[in-house]
Amino acid sequence: MLQDIERYLACPHCAQQLTLDGRTLRCAAGHSFDQAKQGYVSLLAGDAHTGTGDTAGMVAARSDFLAAGHYRPIADALAEAAVAAGAAGPAGPGEGLVADLGAGTGYYLAHVLARTGGTGAALDISKYALRRAAKAHPRIGAVVCDAWRPLPLRDASADLLLNVFAPRNGPEIRRVLRPGGRLLLVSPTSRHLRELVAALGLLSVDEDKERRIDEKLSPWLTRTDRVELEFRLSLSRADAAAVVAMGPNAWHTDAGKLAATLAELPEPVEVTGSVQVTTYG
Repeated sequence: MLQDIERYLACPHCAQQLTLDGRTLRCAAGHSFDQAKQGYVSLLAGDAHTGTGDTAGMVAARSDFLAAGHYRPIADALAEAAVAAGAAGPAGPGEGLVADLGAGTGYYLAHVLARTGGTGAALDISKYALRRAAKAHPRIGAVVCDAWRPLPLRDASADLLLNVFAPRNGPEIRRVLRPGGRLLLVSPTSRHLRELVAALGLLSVDEDKERRIDEKLSPWLTRTDRVELEFRLSLSRADAAAVVAMGPNAWHTDAGKLAATLAELPEPVEVTGSVQVTTYG
């Protein structure tokens, strides 16, 4: 709920604290932001745009794919890492903030909150995703923002930051993490979905991705742990179409050609899931 995270929020125009007045967030400088009827609030600056956000179709595909449990191993590993990072413990609901940068539908944030205390801030540029994130867990507040701009969170406000297949803004992550806080980052390896990459001509992940992520974050964060997770996916053709439609491949794939190629694949399609779960502090 938005009221659970209001004390952590900062105005995108002046960075002053926001307070909730009915269904409107206000700062002392007079800026105000109305909560949408779907439960999220937009804290985008006036000149920002949402053109890079996930579309309604992409969000629907992701919601269906995740609801089927195909990426449950990632959610479980992330929740375990959150516990290991100290996000659980005696803190109860309302104590401590878990912020998910690029939260999408709130699937991973909800799984982490189910294992830990505290409240969750789902941050994403897609209002379509946040309509779902706002309902993913009773302790989630959903906020539209741009990951590449100053985040609408107060300095040192987050105990834990999640980042799953999402943009990474090192300076802002460092600013909003409290001293001793942790970033949990999930990134695909070059083996992730390799069978679909080969069969469907999808975008591939280069083998140097982990090193490049470390280098980009190193001025602000230090890697403290990294766990490789590999698992098998048994997908229907509809599932395979959804995993294409829910990510960046959706922008680069011809729907007609994709359907024709999928029709030639065996069912189920056996696919490799392969990710790194990395902890930074």
